[in-house]
Amino acid sequence: MGRYIGFLYGVICYIVFLVSFLYAIGFVGGILVPKTVDSGPVTAVGSAVLINVLLLGLFAIQHTIMARPKFKAWWTRIVPKSVERSTFVLFASLALLLLYWQWRPLPEAVWMVENPSGRLLLQALFWVGWGIVLLATFMINHFDLFGLRQVYLLLRGEEPPAIQFKEPGLYRYVRHPIMLGFIIAFWATPDMSQGHLLFAVVTTVYIFIGIKMEERDLINALGATYEQYRKRVGMLIPRRGQSTEETASEETDS
Repeated sequence: MGRYIGFLYGVICYIVFLVSFLYAIGFVGGILVPKTVDSGPVTAVGSAVLINVLLLGLFAIQHTIMARPKFKAWWTRIVPKSVERSTFVLFASLALLLLYWQWRPLPEAVWMVENPSGRLLLQALFWVGWGIVLLATFMINHFDLFGLRQVYLLLRGEEPPAIQFKEPGLYRYVRHPIMLGFIIAFWATPDMSQGHLLFAVVTTVYIFIGIKMEERDLINALGATYEQYRKRVGMLIPRRGQSTEETASEETDS
């Protein structure tokens, strides 16, 4: 019975994530959803900035703390390891849903692109950014990243195998393609309001902080393997150098 409950819990957490992810596209792009980054009751600028920064900070703190190995080691004494990732995903999704609900718009325009070609280009980049995010999750393991693989293996009574370090697809050229996709999606807009700019600036700063913390954890876990990867592949700007194996192969061939 515990396996079925764990699996059902993981599925529910994934559905909540999917709702929050799809809503994020509409929230940032002003598409279809009832509440966007530029809609809702307008309040005093100071209050709006404070509330919005606190909402973003809540997500950042939750995401940062629950992603750290030391927290995971402590947390899995309370929750089963099989649902640890699902619980992380659930908390992050709920923090995002709270942000969408309580966000205060700052509608004053920062820039407005009137040229039709310029608008079309920025709108295309917006979708490219979200496309990169989604594709990059599947290049590593989408269902592992969001907890479904773990609860599926729990249902089958199997232990998850250790995940090996790989460089699939975009990861051969960019170490953090998911974060690159988010940055593109958050900044690519023909109509940038003060509220949207605040959202883009704060999330971008957090992305760089998060990358630094994540890479520190990866170096601790993978050592020289990840250090070499950092030297060869760009963090957010695509770049691919030769691996030690490739260099040795070329030298042998010559």
